Amino acid sequence: MTVARFRSVVIDCPEPLALAEFYAAIVGGTPQVQEEDWVILEAPGVPRLAFNQEPGFRPPAWPREGGSAQQFHLDLDAGSTWEEVDAAEKWVLELGARLLRRERDPVEEDFRVFADPAGHPFCLCRIDHP
Repeated sequence: MTVARFRSVVIDCPEPLALAEFYAAIVGGTPQVQEEDWVILEAPGVPRLAFNQEPGFRPPAWPREGGSAQQFHLDLDAGSTWEEVDAAEKWVLELGARLLRRERDPVEEDFRVFADPAGHPFCLCRIDHP
């Protein structure tokens, strides 16, 4: 038995519309401004994302280096080949992401870690598709 259904992942940030537009450029969808401090992003096949303006926002640190601890991160499927991941990396960097960790050892690491423009970590993952 469940007591609730999943609704949204809510991401605190300093500029909700800007961050929603960043993720829309990656996963699709169109940001919907609900209020000045609340923006929703819905895209096919993606959990609903909500962006909440947080006064005094402090970005998380990854790895933790004296800032706030990582609060969450998103894993994004960037394809099944390193070429697809390379193309996705180029795209997110052009959108304003910052590279935090890049490994190319397919035995040990199948992901690259980035920070979005507000500083939240997210990964571009290489996923073997059946």
